Amino acid sequence: MSNRRFVVLGGGESGVGAALLAKEKGFEVFLSDFGSLHDAHRETLQLHGIDFEEGRHTEARILQAVEVVKSPGIPDSAPIVRAIRERGIPVISEIEFASRYTDAKIICVTGSNGKSTTASLIHHILKSAGLNVALAGNIGKSFARLVVEDEFEYYVLELSSFQLEGVYDFKADIAVLLNITPDHLDRYGNDLQRYIDAKMRIIRNQEVNDALIYWIDDPILNREIERLKPKATRYPFGATKPFGTTNLLGVNNLHEPNTAFDLNVQLAGYVDGGKLWIDVKEERFDMELELLALEGMHNVYNSLASGIVAKLMDITDEQLRASLSDFKGIPHRLENVATVRGVLYVNDSKATNVNSCWYALQSTRSKTVLILGGKDKGNDYTEIEELVLTKVRALIFLGKDNSRLHAFFDGKIDTIVDTDSMKEAVNSAYELAQKGDTVLLSPCCASFDLFKNYEDRGDQFKEHVRRL
Repeated sequence: MSNRRFVVLGGGESGVGAALLAKEKGFEVFLSDFGSLHDAHRETLQLHGIDFEEGRHTEARILQAVEVVKSPGIPDSAPIVRAIRERGIPVISEIEFASRYTDAKIICVTGSNGKSTTASLIHHILKSAGLNVALAGNIGKSFARLVVEDEFEYYVLELSSFQLEGVYDFKADIAVLLNITPDHLDRYGNDLQRYIDAKMRIIRNQEVNDALIYWIDDPILNREIERLKPKATRYPFGATKPFGTTNLLGVNNLHEPNTAFDLNVQLAGYVDGGKLWIDVKEERFDMELELLALEGMHNVYNSLASGIVAKLMDITDEQLRASLSDFKGIPHRLENVATVRGVLYVNDSKATNVNSCWYALQSTRSKTVLILGGKDKGNDYTEIEELVLTKVRALIFLGKDNSRLHAFFDGKIDTIVDTDSMKEAVNSAYELAQKGDTVLLSPCCASFDLFKNYEDRGDQFKEHVRRL
């Protein structure tokens, strides 16, 4: 059995899923987590007879593995990962491992912003059309756990840069690249290109019969696609026909359409005359923007990308129109919580980077009390400065260390309040907001300083708003 020793680092949803799949495939599995396992994950491992440890990494045992699956939250800089690589043991992601054991069609979505919404919308469209499809990856159950169940003909995978780091032979049948803006720079040594390289692994191994759907107005994506020259058939989408030369999103330079490439490029999706248009397979679909379930121009782009996937998979116009109009959105993403004394409270806890907050502020239609802060990932707040100056009545910093926020915003906004709990932040917002205002939780930062995750942060926000 020595040549079947398989180690999983990390005991979250991804790691437990990989361990279950490895066990089913006959490996001698050992899972190691440096922290504490959730009770449900511990019980799952025990139920399936999978050996595990928590609170430490036993190097002597881990280094006996023939292959290691590394959970996405563990950086390559971790001492145990360095030791594994020095021994020459392959380190892969759960996504790579799971893909070996399924012949299902795989639709993958990545991007700095919008990937959860877009992946969920694609899943909604396909499921509503009667396809046997699952949603996995960075959302919901792990891909590996669903492959164990072996019930699905299609998978929609939301993939983060962390998950894509460890893919080598994995191939997306359809890859969706929404955008790339600076994020997770703390993980990548403040090197934006390393983050970009991780994101672009989504097109790895694609062939001409595969599809690459991407936002043509993103200069980084255009540059990388020209550099990498993927074999996949390209389906770009953009702001306007025939090319995204009109900036519908704003004036910030990160959002300005790219005009450095062929102005005669054929778009698979675009906006024209108040409608969303999709041109795929010599067929044309159109739908009035006002009928889309999701509001905001950024969600028009998410709908365009999802619609292109749908038409590539032969979803009818009627089915697509129905799904784009009745999709409910996802929790913690521009989620209206309640209106209290004329003030709208919006939960955008999933905005863990500055670009997401930009979109949130862009969508607000009133003066805003903005709650932001948390574990800073090397953020540059210049991107939201203009919107903060024009739209924000007060800033509420929510975090253990707000020094970077103060360094940037002090002297620019008259009212800034420091808080270190969600209760205090919501109560401060209640005191500062005026009738007709919006209180927006859009933190720009990771949640791990004060909360379990962004869901916990959003749930606490909703709980305290409802207590007002």
